[in-house]
Amino acid sequence: MSLGEQRLFRGAGVDRRLGALHPRARVLLSQLPLTLLFGAGLTAAPAAWGLHLASGWGQSALALHAVLLLACLLVPWQRFGPLAPLAIPVLDLAAIGLSRVAAAEELPGLGVLSVLPVVWIAASQLSPAVIVSVSFLGPLLAGLPWYFAAGAEDSPGRSATVVLLALMTLAVALAMQFARVQLRRQQRKIEAKEAELQALLAESRERERLLNTILDTVDVGIVAIGANGRRLLTNSWQARLEASAATAGPAGPADPGWEEQLLLTGRDQTTPLPPGRRPLRRALEGESFADHLVCFGEAPGSRVVSTGARPLKNDDGGFGGAVVVYNEVTGLVNALAAKEDVVATVSHEFRTPLTSIIGNLDLVLGDELPLPVLRRIEVAQRNAERLLALVSDLLMSASSAVQVHPRKTDLAGLVEASLGSAQAHAQSSRVSLAMDVPAPLWANVDPLRISQALDNLVSNAIKYSPGGGAVTVSAWADDGRVLLQVEDSGIGMTAADAERVFTRFFRSPAVRDGAIPGAGLGLSITKAIVEGHGGSITCSTLPGCGSTFTVDLPAEGAPQAF
Repeated sequence: MSLGEQRLFRGAGVDRRLGALHPRARVLLSQLPLTLLFGAGLTAAPAAWGLHLASGWGQSALALHAVLLLACLLVPWQRFGPLAPLAIPVLDLAAIGLSRVAAAEELPGLGVLSVLPVVWIAASQLSPAVIVSVSFLGPLLAGLPWYFAAGAEDSPGRSATVVLLALMTLAVALAMQFARVQLRRQQRKIEAKEAELQALLAESRERERLLNTILDTVDVGIVAIGANGRRLLTNSWQARLEASAATAGPAGPADPGWEEQLLLTGRDQTTPLPPGRRPLRRALEGESFADHLVCFGEAPGSRVVSTGARPLKNDDGGFGGAVVVYNEVTGLVNALAAKEDVVATVSHEFRTPLTSIIGNLDLVLGDELPLPVLRRIEVAQRNAERLLALVSDLLMSASSAVQVHPRKTDLAGLVEASLGSAQAHAQSSRVSLAMDVPAPLWANVDPLRISQALDNLVSNAIKYSPGGGAVTVSAWADDGRVLLQVEDSGIGMTAADAERVFTRFFRSPAVRDGAIPGAGLGLSITKAIVEGHGGSITCSTLPGCGSTFTVDLPAEGAPQAF
């Protein structure tokens, strides 16, 4: 708001306060400045007082001043129209004219008092033409008795004084009219701005109601927090979720430490979630995340929620808070757990009879049998072993987490052993094997699990190079990381297939059309093993140009978060 608008508001405030006064009080306050100044002038110049008392002009002036003051106090102005009190300033001009005749020599500045009645008249509701006319003619007519009371030698000077005084009061009236026009213009602008602000405020409130309705309608929890940790918004769904996990305590959602008092556990629904891993704390530290599973409440009635957070930026691009979203996935998690239990149970039940079948086939193969029978038993044994391997993969895939027991291991030895085991498979498929690994290449890994991951990658590379080709396994250390790479020159995949290649049971259309055997579990198991070490695996491929799988592992072992 500009300085002029501030002054206008203050002036408008004064006008409102004056308008609230009783009409007599308003008239009296308008008259008091002239009465006080006139009395002060007579007090400061006793000779002027004597001149007033000694002449009829002065006595008339004093009487008129007294009558006007009493009229301000006694007349019920509220019964008359708004223009009735203007009789007081008009008669004030007459009283000033009479005083000038009586004591102008002792108080030469008496004529200047005409400005006060003119200001009163100029501030009234009269039309501008009437105000200008009265402001000029009033002081001019009031000065005529003083002008005619002078001798011939003083007439020119007095005439100039009378005209100049009338022109001065006219200038004051014009200035006030100009100020009034400007004031009204500014007031219209302010009223327009106020109307615009009111419209914006109404629109903002309507949007706020709509937003609150939407937030309370959706079946997800939403929390917005400021950079200082204070909650800016919590919808009703989230409030009910937190109430289900609240412990007895004096704090509430408005307290920045409220989240620490909630009963939150990890995915196992038993281990308390550390403060540093709680969603709001992570979001307040500027972290952006998604699909972070948190359990609210105590088992068996706990609710599993998938949380995600995104930071908010302020005007200068700095951290201004965050929005955290909570989506309940209890049913989905329970369904997945039930499915994994079924797969694990069925796989376990298959494993026992398959082991018995393979054992008995081994015993039968030890006997001397006719060659046709021997070949058929060997076929049965190979298929039983394949079925047992598939059951083992199912068991591994169904387990909720891969257990790794890392120790200092030479990866070069693991690669060499894996290629040695795959040599027969490679020869039958006319695929050449090569390795480029410095020896020794140490890493803190589980040798059994990493060997299993390598076997899966090498086996896939050979399997998906049906027309012959080359498979190269390379590894190297890089800034605290160890990278393993398995590259083949096989059939490759499309970009869409590469995005799903680590999904359980996924097999690309080209593989299905080529009748290449497999269950689609090897790469998902490999990914679980690598992530169990705190690493990652990626795939780079093009149709007809082969594939390259890169495993990135921490050289010193998985971080504590894993």
